[in-house]
Amino acid sequence: MSKPIVYGADYSVYVRIVRLTLEEKGIGYELVPVDVFAAGGIPGWYFDHQPFGRIPAFEHDGFRLHETSAITRYVDEAFDGPALQPVEARPRATMNQIIGMLDAYAYRAMVWDVAVERLEKTPPDEALIANGLLQARTTLKALSSLKAEGPWLLGEQLTLADLHA
Repeated sequence: MSKPIVYGADYSVYVRIVRLTLEEKGIGYELVPVDVFAAGGIPGWYFDHQPFGRIPAFEHDGFRLHETSAITRYVDEAFDGPALQPVEARPRATMNQIIGMLDAYAYRAMVWDVAVERLEKTPPDEALIANGLLQARTTLKALSSLKAEGPWLLGEQLTLADLHA
């Protein structure tokens, strides 16, 4: 088996999730830099790997994937190492719910509407930040209600939900 290839930028939250998953599984990989914010735009060759021009994309022995959740689930199931998904249906469903919530509600609000707006915009849009904080509060409250006892979101086992968070 060849080393997997991750296409993306090291600053990306979603690229980091894939990289953390590979690290937790003990899998060596190659990171091919793709800067979707580069002045020249997204490189044309990259659209063969990710038709929407987003990061990350992934390749392993000629098998290509894009979308972080699909990549991390594949890595967990295709490689040896500690299991990162619960075996039982209910905890697995909760893990998937947490990942969905993070993708749908947390990422945009916390990263773009709050962090990027506050740290990189001059002047920042205070109304956007306030709305992002409100969304973040709702999301964090919902996540807290799903947190099991133990060091990880689902209790005693590190899962893909923790790596997404």
